[in-house]
Amino acid sequence: MSNAIAFPWQQARIIRHSQRLLNSFQHWTGSSLLDLDVNFTPEAVAEKLFAAPFVLVSHGTGADPIFNYGNHQALTQWEMTWEEFTQTPSRKSAEEVEQTERDRLLSEAATKGFCYYSGIRITSTGKRFYIEDGILWNLVDEQHQYCGQAAMYAKSTFIT
Repeated sequence: MSNAIAFPWQQARIIRHSQRLLNSFQHWTGSSLLDLDVNFTPEAVAEKLFAAPFVLVSHGTGADPIFNYGNHQALTQWEMTWEEFTQTPSRKSAEEVEQTERDRLLSEAATKGFCYYSGIRITSTGKRFYIEDGILWNLVDEQHQYCGQAAMYAKSTFIT
């Protein structure tokens, strides 16, 4: 495994994407995703976000969007490596029966900029878990153009 995958926060594109995740969250919610010191470098911010004590994921804008970011907590939750996760369509995070509600939430966030959610998701090995108090928001680039969606949550419970 290369360091680019072992330490994804060190990649230039992930450092830029980390800034986009933070800036977009601030833009839509008026809140900060992380408590950051103003002296943090972009690289330090990317590392802190990857190591955050909550799950953070994002996907791009394709017809069947692929995850393009998952922090350490997300990779652990979904039981995947960085390489596996960033090749996975985000729809695969929910079971078939949950897809309608997931699609509704994505649409609501696309329209309003962000929304709160709870729901059942599934790991790569088929374990089901319930997310509580999640936030889903649109990602915008430096020109405020839509470039995907992100979600974060700190509380989940595996379902037996």
